[in-house]
Order: sequence, then structure tokens, then C-alpha cells
Amino acid sequence: MTMRDSTPNDRPSGSGRFPSRRRLLRLAGGGLALAALSAGAVGCDDEAVDAEDPGRTAGDKPKGGGKPSGDGDDGSTASDRAPKPLWSKSTSAETYGDNDELVVAGGVVLASGSPLTALDTATGRQKWSLPGGTVPGAPLLLGKGTLYLASNKYDGTVTGYDPTSGKETWRSRLGDGYRQPRPIAVDDGQVYVVAEILEDDGSSKTNVIAALDSTSGRIAWKEQRDLGTMQNGIHAAVRGRHLVYTDFKKNLTVRDTATGGQVWTQKTTKTNYGFFAVHEELVIVPQGRTLQAFTLSDGKQKWSLETSEVALFKEPSVVEDVLYIADSARTMRAIDPRTGKELWTSTALASAGLQVPRQYVKAGDTLYGATDLDQKGGVIAMDAKTGDVRWTFNDGTGDHHAWLVATDGKRVFALHGTELHALPVQ
Repeated sequence: MTMRDSTPNDRPSGSGRFPSRRRLLRLAGGGLALAALSAGAVGCDDEAVDAEDPGRTAGDKPKGGGKPSGDGDDGSTASDRAPKPLWSKSTSAETYGDNDELVVAGGVVLASGSPLTALDTATGRQKWSLPGGTVPGAPLLLGKGTLYLASNKYDGTVTGYDPTSGKETWRSRLGDGYRQPRPIAVDDGQVYVVAEILEDDGSSKTNVIAALDSTSGRIAWKEQRDLGTMQNGIHAAVRGRHLVYTDFKKNLTVRDTATGGQVWTQKTTKTNYGFFAVHEELVIVPQGRTLQAFTLSDGKQKWSLETSEVALFKEPSVVEDVLYIADSARTMRAIDPRTGKELWTSTALASAGLQVPRQYVKAGDTLYGATDLDQKGGVIAMDAKTGDVRWTFNDGTGDHHAWLVATDGKRVFALHGTELHALPVQ
């Protein structure tokens, strides 16, 4: 990959390839139409080399442990060893596979949807509900004990709520010249949003990124992004003075959180729909069969790691100072995010015929991975020190949506379509 100095803000890509079905779902979550699905654009992802099973068709209601998914030393299957849910609920969830569409805070678990309903983590009972719910594809952002949401009224506001009670505690408005501001990241002092810039005829050709003071709601700064960039499909994170984000145009961009000025930007090759990980002063990006770490302050490469020639790296996640990532050949790795050194490598997923996790949480000594649209998937519990598979959980519904996981340390919450399950930590 070619490194370069700071360039014009978020320069657009010229790629003309058809998007995959998964990408279209996420684009739709950002407000784009699904018409391309019926127009023949539902092909294999031209950037993927997956050894995964085909997705399931619609099936029955939840069935607890689901179908067998690998053998144990005692002759039992991985799904046989899965715990029974503490509770299961049908929800109003409307998710598109982004990791921040299922969150836990203040003793409640929330799944993005309309209405937005907060369920008690211990019992599954409803504690509060927001009738309008969330904007499809917009994240549930937590910061300083506040849940930040884009307005479902499309009136240009961003609102903060107490996750324990659902009461509004904060509100800000970007202004009349902007449409559909969406929060993308939050830190202790600011909420970062992206919004369309309105033309006189009501159309929009450009968008703006801005910082809102999380106390007063005032605009701290705003910067116009380049023509051709998109306000949809953005993944973002904040570390100190650096706001880092990717988009569907394959831009990797870092801005100064104090001024909004661009620190650096560069094109990426393959970024797994924009997912990346951050640790301390590094941003870690999967790009095909290469995993690269760049310094947030200047964009210089700190380390890189390659997988086999027939595999691609999937979505990365840093959990308790360890980077976990799988590849499309179903090899799982734990990596020191500071150095890129492999702590362990496991082929247990491939041996058990399981699918690749795309999101991770950890409770105790168990790592829980949530898979995508696959039959032999669901929530996979792995030994955090070795990668060995302990059990898998699948509700048997056959829903096409990706699995999502979250944890409060006592329970693991698994969302699949509209079905939400609370699993005991083992």
C-alpha cells in the first residue's frame, strides 16, 4: 500500500464495481434504496475469498441451542454444550450488522429499532421505550453515561438520553442548512456528527463533519468534506486528539478533535465494509490478506501481518488489550496490538466446521464471537487464551440478519434479527 502525506479531505474513490448483498444491506441502513437487489446486483463480493457455507433460508421460531456445530471430546456437539438462554424476547430491532446496534448500559440492553425499547438485563422486562425509535442504520452511541441518537423526525437534531430511564438529557441542532445529522462517535467532551449540506433546490451534493459540545450542545467546529464523499456507511472512533473514520469510498481519515483539521488521509484497498480497530495511538485496518497498523498522529505504518495466500482478513476487534481477528480460511488469531506479534493461532473454527466471527466481546476467560449470515454460525464461545471452541449457540430461526453480541460481564446478549437472547456467562 502506498503511503502519502495529507491530501484533500476524504478524496472519493472511482470504483465502479457492483456491491455485494451484505454491503447493500448496510448501505440501505444508511438510507439508500435496495432496488439494486432486484436489479441483479446480488452477486458474490468481488473482493472476498470466503470458505464459508451458504446462508440459511427462513425457518422456525427460536429453538435454544440450535443445530449441532462441531464435536467435543466427550462425544457431544458444540451446540449441545451451549447454555440455555436466561430469557429470550422478540423485539422491534431493525439492524444492519453494525456492532453498535446492540448496546448495554445502565442495567438495560438496547437493540436499534422502532420503537427503541430498553429491556432489563436481568429479566428481559421492558423498562422504557421511545415511540419513534432510531434512524435506520444510525448507531447507538454511549458516552459519559448518555445515549446519543439521531432524530427520527429528521428535523436536524441530535438528542441525548439517560439509558437508565430513557429521559432526554441533552439536545443539539446543527442548523437549517444541513439534513439528517447522524452521530458517528463520542468522547468525554464532544459528539461527532456527519450531515448532508443542503443546496437551494433541496438537493445535496456534499456533506459536513462537525463536533457538538456534549455539555452546551454548541457547534465546536465543522468541516466540509469533498464532493463525492458519502455520509452513509461511516465507522468512527476517538482516541485523545484524534478522530478516525472510514467510509464506503475506501477513505481512511484522521482529524484533530480540537479543530476539525485533517491530520492525514489515505486510500485503503479492502477494509471489510469499513471496520477497523483502534488501540492506544494506533489504527489497525484489515486490507485483503494484509493487516496493517498505522500511527494516528502521522499515518506511518507501525507493523503489518499477512495471512495465507488463499484467505482474507475479516473484521478486527480489540478486547482488553488483545486484538482478535479471523480470516476467511477460518483461522483465528490473538495479536498484541502494540507490536503485531501473534499471541496464539487457532484452527478450531475450521476443524468444527464453524463460521467466522465478525464481532467479539469477552467475559471472564471466554471470548464470544458473533457470526454473519451463515448456517453453522451464531454465537461461538472460545477459550480466550487458546481459541478452542467451548460451545456455539444458534436460535434456529434461519433469519438472514447478522448476529450481534454485547455483555454486561454477567450475561452475554445475542441479537439475531428481532430475537434477543440473554445467555449466562460460563
